[in-house]
Amino acid sequence: MTCRSKASEYYFSSESVTEGHPDKVCDQISDAVLDAFLAQDAQSRVACETAAKDSVWVFGEITSKGIVDVPIVVRDVLKQIGYIDVSFGLDAASCPVRVSLSQQSGDIAQGVNETQEREQGAGDQGMMFGYACSETPEFMPLPISLAHQLTHRLAHVRKKGILPWVRPDGKAQVTVQYRNDNPVAVTAVVVSTQHSPDVSHEQIVRDIKEQVIKPVCGSYLTDDTVYHINPTGAFILGGPAADAGLTGRKIIVDTYGGMGRHGGGAFSGKDPSKVDRSAAYMARHVAKNIVAAGLATRCEFQIAYSIGVAEPVSLYVNTFGTCVVPEEKIEKAVRALFPLKPAELIKYLDLKRPIYQKTASYGHFGRTEPEFTWEKTNQVDALRKAVGL
Repeated sequence: MTCRSKASEYYFSSESVTEGHPDKVCDQISDAVLDAFLAQDAQSRVACETAAKDSVWVFGEITSKGIVDVPIVVRDVLKQIGYIDVSFGLDAASCPVRVSLSQQSGDIAQGVNETQEREQGAGDQGMMFGYACSETPEFMPLPISLAHQLTHRLAHVRKKGILPWVRPDGKAQVTVQYRNDNPVAVTAVVVSTQHSPDVSHEQIVRDIKEQVIKPVCGSYLTDDTVYHINPTGAFILGGPAADAGLTGRKIIVDTYGGMGRHGGGAFSGKDPSKVDRSAAYMARHVAKNIVAAGLATRCEFQIAYSIGVAEPVSLYVNTFGTCVVPEEKIEKAVRALFPLKPAELIKYLDLKRPIYQKTASYGHFGRTEPEFTWEKTNQVDALRKAVGL
């Protein structure tokens, strides 16, 4: 038996889900609640979870000077997504909303809060990963980049009335063929979209191929590309009514589509004192700047913390053999250039703002909106100088 050589061919798949997917509905509600509290009190401590079925339940721990009408926030999010009719899977106007929120544990707060005697510590233990590669302009893996574009396009054709039969719930998956570690073609596309009962399967296949897949995947499609469009046939019942939703169940969709490792912590509903979120954003920022600086074509950066302790317990740079200078040199430059203690990185990335609902669908990384400060490549020149290039 021989191992696959670096120059060999392989296939990699990633998925994305629409903003109307039940789990993503919950992520957006949790982040909308977070934003509402941060808008009133930038020091708010929020750990907000959401569950959805035929009703919505918001629960968790929040310590804030802000006063938020949570049910109104919930209904606004559902309306924005498009859940305005019970036949769609949930109705913003009529669904019951239950709220169970208490204050953050004092045992946690005493280790995290900054005082005159001690600096702010990490909100929890754990390890976070950031990843970047040079195969797309946004320094993201092509499979997850295309998958997000497909689900975003599904929402676009629905909201603009281009395909009026499309409803909020949906998924997409893309398989990319790699050769010599470079993407060369899309070999399979899976799209499942909720739809009205009065549209034929034949029309669904035709419309999705022409209005969603081709505009997104374009030149990567070939005569051999396989399409699976609503492969089970009907997808009329969708949303939380068909499949209960919960915050934090789409962590691979949220990050790199399975390329690169994941520390296990979800993002949505957590204020930036939780390093599950803020340090993962910083890890992406580090990895992206390393690749953008030309120090490597692929980079994974790991950072780990202990609860209540400001200094990271470890850092690790892995360039998968693609670096142009030793990884030890890159790691030394990272330590010198990037603030990695919780309070410092929160300030550096300006994370105490109500910017999070936007992150809760179509991925937290590879975005161009100005709120996504972790996507900046502002350290490219400094990194190159630090390693002697």
